[in-house]
Amino acid sequence: MQEIDAKNPRRAMAFGLATVLCWSTVATAFKLTLRELDPPQLLLYAAVFSTASLLALLAVQGRWRLFVTALTQHPWRSLGLGTINPLVYYLVLFEAYDRLPAQVAQPVNYTWAITLSLLAAVFLKQRLRGKDMAAAAVAYAGVVLLSMQGEWGSWGRVDGLGLALALLSTLIWSGYWIAAASDRRDPVAALAANFCMSLPGCLIACLVLSSPLDVSWQGVAGAAYIGCLEMGLTFALWVTALRLAPSAAQVSTLIFLSPPISLVLIHFLLGETIHASTFAGLALVLAGLGLQQFGRKSTS
Repeated sequence: MQEIDAKNPRRAMAFGLATVLCWSTVATAFKLTLRELDPPQLLLYAAVFSTASLLALLAVQGRWRLFVTALTQHPWRSLGLGTINPLVYYLVLFEAYDRLPAQVAQPVNYTWAITLSLLAAVFLKQRLRGKDMAAAAVAYAGVVLLSMQGEWGSWGRVDGLGLALALLSTLIWSGYWIAAASDRRDPVAALAANFCMSLPGCLIACLVLSSPLDVSWQGVAGAAYIGCLEMGLTFALWVTALRLAPSAAQVSTLIFLSPPISLVLIHFLLGETIHASTFAGLALVLAGLGLQQFGRKSTS
């Protein structure tokens, strides 16, 4: 594993770009698969495929013992974090995508970084800077514009509950990262352990809210894609990119490429008409994220 840990800017950029390209397809994949599966079904099957992909990766890399250690020495941590992600987080996120146009759900989900800074100030006692507050104001102004969906000056036709769930998902995701901040286990092995412990809960949720057997092969195929490229292997790609990069900032800025690429796919593959308010809202969300990141660099 020495080669993976050695700094290599070119390989870091390659892994980072691969991750961003995968993330760019997520919104489209969610919407297409949700035509075949309901949110509880998608949660169950995606979690199964994600767990399998992570375990396969660890086995191929010869790091199976890290998974066993992560699971057996920290079962309750794995259960707690697995309950948050994937069980609660993705159930809420899939329901939001089921109710909202992809062009709204995806940019709103990107505001989790803003939410994280706000929650960190409360729970981790981190200093909340003026730039953090300004970034939040700009990003959430973007959310308001996204909700208009081409009807300027009104809330448009957006599903109110769907928008609330999308915002709630950012709270859950931020809470997950705060809870995982003290986790010293190998990141990929820990995620695999968390997902393993979440599977019974995902099955129960599907049994109570839906049916795990009433599915199409197209839905299962979509869940496999989402499980591997959104919930599983992409995480490993991103971790590798961060390890190879001389500094996290060199690859973290790549995430700004994902929303614009995603909009292109949403338009051409889903057939959504991209409203002017979507472009304006996305610009504000990205500006808020950029302001937050620029503020960190300037004070570091």
